[in-house]
Amino acid sequence: MTDDIGTRLKLVRQIFGLTQRELARRAGVTNGAISLIEQNRVSPSISSLKKILDGIPLSLADFFTLNFSPSDDVFFTADELPKITHQPEISWRLVGRKTKGRALGMLQEVYQPGADTGDTMLRHEGEECGIVVSGSITVTVGVQEKTLNPGDAYYFKSDIPHRFRNLGDEPCVLISANSPPTF
Repeated sequence: MTDDIGTRLKLVRQIFGLTQRELARRAGVTNGAISLIEQNRVSPSISSLKKILDGIPLSLADFFTLNFSPSDDVFFTADELPKITHQPEISWRLVGRKTKGRALGMLQEVYQPGADTGDTMLRHEGEECGIVVSGSITVTVGVQEKTLNPGDAYYFKSDIPHRFRNLGDEPCVLISANSPPTF
């Protein structure tokens, strides 16, 4: 499978039998935005791509792996944790993506210095929480903002707009969970 977002989006859209116009309508974006992404003329932020995929509906994990078959696996090596982001400065690796009936999403997240989930705040159903393992991360939830350091944590309702930014000079590693799973 190709690594470019545009070709992948076009393929997934076609697999689901959607026109650019129908996907744009479902996702609440312009037809031109879908077209520009599919031509690889623009690279969407994580939040923008998630918004588009919600129109299919398809998780970021399934989008990046295109493997829809469930599994009974219990243990996973580091190599089996799919990266579900396309931004080089952000790595989200999902635990148990193919687990049957998965009710929890758990991620290892790494934000390089300067990484930002985007000006368009993330927003989805459920709750999420996380704990910083190393580095620091500035988390914005609604009108609240705080820089978290190793051992610090967060917990909030995910329908409140939120954003993650690494304003520090070293990578930030955190472990997070959300329910129901977003990815």
